[in-house]
Amino acid sequence: MHPDAEAAAEVAEFAGAQGKFWEMHDKLYENQERLGEALYLDLAEKLKLSTTALHQASEQRTFEARVRADFKGGARSGVNGTPTFFINGHRHDGSFDFETLVSAIHQAMGTAKSA
Repeated sequence: MHPDAEAAAEVAEFAGAQGKFWEMHDKLYENQERLGEALYLDLAEKLKLSTTALHQASEQRTFEARVRADFKGGARSGVNGTPTFFINGHRHDGSFDFETLVSAIHQAMGTAKSA
């Protein structure tokens, strides 16, 4: 796991509590090489979120329990990395390229089509 993954997840949850989870998620993903407090504060400003509230939530670890519960739930479900795809309730362990995924979906549906 990335050393900043948990903090980044907490920042996303902070944004989510204010209705901006996906916006923060996308920005964090686009800036993975820059994860850290400076980025989190910059993104909060860009999304018009309170940097004071973010700093306070980070210090108090307000979203730590939620992030850890989500992580444990994913592990119990067989998620061992990202991305993880499930097709008809079964984890897809093959390649994630478009053709392979489409083929796996068709196979799960009982059709022989491929991309």
